Amino acid sequence: MDSAEPAAGSPAADADEHLVRELEKVAVALGRMFPGLCEVVLHDLRHPRRTVRAIENNLSGRQIGDSATELGLARIADPRYPSVVQNYPNRFPDGRPAKSTSIGIRNSAGDYIAALCLNLDVSVLSPVTLALSQLVATDTGHPDEPLESLRHRNARALREAVEAGAAERGGTPRSLGRDGKRELVRQLHRDGWFDSRDAAQTIADLLGVSRATVYNYTK
Repeated sequence: MDSAEPAAGSPAADADEHLVRELEKVAVALGRMFPGLCEVVLHDLRHPRRTVRAIENNLSGRQIGDSATELGLARIADPRYPSVVQNYPNRFPDGRPAKSTSIGIRNSAGDYIAALCLNLDVSVLSPVTLALSQLVATDTGHPDEPLESLRHRNARALREAVEAGAAERGGTPRSLGRDGKRELVRQLHRDGWFDSRDAAQTIADLLGVSRATVYNYTK
């Protein structure tokens, strides 16, 4: 028995063991949620020389009963060590890059007794990330101006655009001041809303101004 562990059979020791057994269920469930992608390891910090209590979706080649990692030893040595160390870079033994998170588990006395660690194999995701970035990439000489809009510009869509533009300027279409209305109309004009039939009259009605005023605002 390690010196920091309560006496076997004591209520404290039984409570700690129950907590660790419950964490085993969490480790197994998490690992099976992400097969082939995320290794989940439960460390029993009461036994520094054989901390690995459970390992699911084994990507690192470790075994039950293996010793603690450097982070685990640091947490055992220092009760002030952060409870959660999240998204830190790591590597599997074969060199594959990983993203890891370690969650320290304290008992009712405030002592670290376990750590639940997740190691995500990011090498599997890198090709997917590259493929997605290539899929969504665009190539145009006008990066700031869409060449066309694919939305159906009906009266309802125009009303929503006017209301959204007014909200961005801190008001409703009719409550905007003259400068705010002018800015909104010019934005709508730049976005191509005036290509719709009767758009100018619809905008005028929403803003509470005349159709001629709307056209003046576009200049």
